[in-house]
Amino acid sequence: MVGKTSGGEGITTRILRARAAEPAWVWATAIAIPLMLLAPALWNGYPLLQWDTGGYLARWYEGYLVPSRSTVFGLYLHFGEGSNFWINLGIQALATLWILQLTLRVLGMAKPLRLLGMSLALTLTTALPWLSSMLLTDIFAGLSVLSLFLLVLHGDKISGIEKFALFAFTAFAAATHSATLAVLLGLCCVGWAARPFLRDRIAVAGLVQGTLTTVAGAAMLLSANFALSGELAWTPGGYGVAFGRMLQDGIVARYLRDHCPEQHLKLCPYRDQLPATADQFLWGNSMFNALGRFKGLNDEMGFIATHSLAEYPLWQAEAAIVATARQLVHVATGEGTNGWIPHTYGIIERYIPAQLKPMRAAHQQHWDLNFAGVNWLHVPVALVSMSLVFAMFASAVFRRKADDLALFTGTVSLALLGNAFVCGVISGPHDRYGARMVWVATFVMLIAAVRRFGRDDEPRDDSFSL
Repeated sequence: MVGKTSGGEGITTRILRARAAEPAWVWATAIAIPLMLLAPALWNGYPLLQWDTGGYLARWYEGYLVPSRSTVFGLYLHFGEGSNFWINLGIQALATLWILQLTLRVLGMAKPLRLLGMSLALTLTTALPWLSSMLLTDIFAGLSVLSLFLLVLHGDKISGIEKFALFAFTAFAAATHSATLAVLLGLCCVGWAARPFLRDRIAVAGLVQGTLTTVAGAAMLLSANFALSGELAWTPGGYGVAFGRMLQDGIVARYLRDHCPEQHLKLCPYRDQLPATADQFLWGNSMFNALGRFKGLNDEMGFIATHSLAEYPLWQAEAAIVATARQLVHVATGEGTNGWIPHTYGIIERYIPAQLKPMRAAHQQHWDLNFAGVNWLHVPVALVSMSLVFAMFASAVFRRKADDLALFTGTVSLALLGNAFVCGVISGPHDRYGARMVWVATFVMLIAAVRRFGRDDEPRDDSFSL
């Protein structure tokens, strides 16, 4: 009979029954998911902190620019200080909920129970709840890829208010970290290059809006830098971080051996004593401190970095490929989130002493955090998810398929590769840079699994939204 399922129940009846039960599930989903996303912070008793958190917190108070610390994110943290930063975590959890459900909605998969199930899977198997619970820019890296995907490729399925909100969110995310801005800009460039071949799927209006988010993010960062420091300048530190990666690869030692002492560089006396890693050089007790850190060595590091590119191009290219490949597999959760973060503790003690008591009472400050067990699950899930996303994208390209799932896998694949290139080549491979992006690949796999194994007779109802 027309309109009947194999069990004899009409599809219309099932839709009506589902809609009658939906309000309760919408409310349950809207409450349960933020709680799941903030479970680590709720257990900790205070927002999770990281090595770099203090540098962002200090931007409001110190009034000058420091390498790799966005003033925009510093202002965002200052906004939440009065709530012990729980406002910030609330914003992060709600933004995650909103973007996850909006992604499902534009893909025609918006159901409360489905969103709840996927969120639970992401909470248990990826770094997502740890990112949401932390005072760090990393949560915005993966979310901004999803928000750009929605704005550029599915703008016709969302309202004007949602477009405005996505635009503002993506611009803000771009302003929180230069690597995030670079990944988003790279995705837009690929979109413009692909449009002649995908005219029916990639609208010019969407690409323009997406590209303008990066422009707005850059303008936001420059404005915040000027407002806090009086300098109309980009956040410093790019040369220093790139120099650190070249030092780690042995390129700096080779350059110093080839050009000292005729160039009279400050590092020449230390050319045989350079630390083995960039972290030891930049953040440890090295000659970097004795030579004035970034203020004293920034020009020299920039000089060596740029001249090394010209003198050893093949070595640099090989190092870049190796760094990108290594970054792709550095995906463990929790790097830099432990009990030993003295700089962040010192910043809170100096500028926000009212928060010392709850901060010191937290589990993290008692060394109760250990990610070894977590990563027995997170790392294989991340690597398998990433491999499958790459395989799906390659298959779609080979078959010249351009449906919404193919475009989604393509966007995420390029974002993962771009993130690995930018972070691996500039900063050197770190688990933190991989974990903040790779959870999106697991989200793609959950969507693909539902598409592949979901019930064909399930009534479609795309009206659900939060």
